Amino acid sequence: MNVAPNWFMYFIVFWAIVMVVAMSIGGFFMFRKFLKVLPMRDGKSKLDWQNYWVERSRSMWSDESKTLLDQLVSPVPTPFRDIAKHSIAAKIGQVAIEHGADSVTREHCIEGYIRATPKRDYRSLVSFLDRQGIDYSPYKHLLNK
Repeated sequence: MNVAPNWFMYFIVFWAIVMVVAMSIGGFFMFRKFLKVLPMRDGKSKLDWQNYWVERSRSMWSDESKTLLDQLVSPVPTPFRDIAKHSIAAKIGQVAIEHGADSVTREHCIEGYIRATPKRDYRSLVSFLDRQGIDYSPYKHLLNK
C-alpha cells in the first residue's frame, strides 16, 4: 500500500485548522446574536427594544436625517452596515422621543450616534466625526462616560 505524501498530510491539517477557526468565528457572532434575543428584566430583549424605538420614531425621520444616518454608518463594513444602521436608528429615535421632539434633527442624530457607539470605538468615532466636519462639542461629555 502506498503512503500519502507529506505535503498532502500538511494540506489536510491546514484546511482542518482553517475550518475550526472559521466555525469558531461564526459561533462567536451567533452567540452574540443569541444574547441579544434573551429577555431582560422587563421581559423584552435588546432587539425588541430596538424594534420598538424604530417603529415609534418612523414617522419622525426626514430625508435630511436619513441622509445623515447613512453618512454616519458609512465607516461600518458593508456586511454589518444594516444591523448597525438599525441599532443606531433605534438609539436616535429613542433620544428624539425622550426629548419630546416632533422630528429627528441633526442634533438627535449626533447624540444618538455617540450613545449607540460602544466605548471601545470612541477613538474611531471621534476621528470620523472630525473628518466629516461634524461638530460634536455639545456631546463631548458623553464620550467621557
